[in-house]
Amino acid sequence: MHLEPLFFLKYQVDSNLEAKMQMLMPKPQIFVERTLALIKPDIVDKEEEIEDCILRSGFLILQKRKLQLSPEQCSNFYADQYGKVFFPNLTAYMSSGPLVAMVLARHCAVSYWKELLGPSNSIRARRTHPHSLRALYGTDELRNALHGSLNISTAEREIRFMFPEVILEPIPAGQRARDYLNLYIKPTLLAGLTALCKEKPADPMIWLADWLIEQNPNKPRLQHHITEEEHQG
Repeated sequence: MHLEPLFFLKYQVDSNLEAKMQMLMPKPQIFVERTLALIKPDIVDKEEEIEDCILRSGFLILQKRKLQLSPEQCSNFYADQYGKVFFPNLTAYMSSGPLVAMVLARHCAVSYWKELLGPSNSIRARRTHPHSLRALYGTDELRNALHGSLNISTAEREIRFMFPEVILEPIPAGQRARDYLNLYIKPTLLAGLTALCKEKPADPMIWLADWLIEQNPNKPRLQHHITEEEHQG
């Protein structure tokens, strides 16, 4: 009995199945955005409640700080609102006490956070979006409890304002994301899994996690040598 045709037929079936799977499965993509959230001075006592709602809504809180802005800092932050009738009241309100600033991240973070906030006027929000955060915690159009960035470019500017020490690197998407995965993530994971199979540790998950931290390709490399200029200085 000749087995070659059977092997060829199996190979052809496997190839066709793999091709169909590739057509059905979407290509890996990274879609993560960051946005700025502010808990305004009059509701900072509700910080824990609001953070819990944020986390349950699928956001990650990347950065958080509590601070009090001066009227001048508020004027700079809301510079695009300068000249409007409510501007003096806005800066006075936002500088009236400490606030909580957070950098939130998730898929379509800007639009999802705006949706969670509801309309900017809390009175209107209670009529049209009664379960939104501004409906639940806000008072009126000025004291509307929370702030959210208008768009991605505004979010980057506002995050830099509130967190000047944070380095905002562009997050890859589409082909750039696939290139990044192929260049850095896949080789590192493959090496880690190969080492895991050879080592056979008692707790493979912890071992692999420690290995990945140690072998992180983006881990800063410290230079211990002292240059001649530094030595002379």
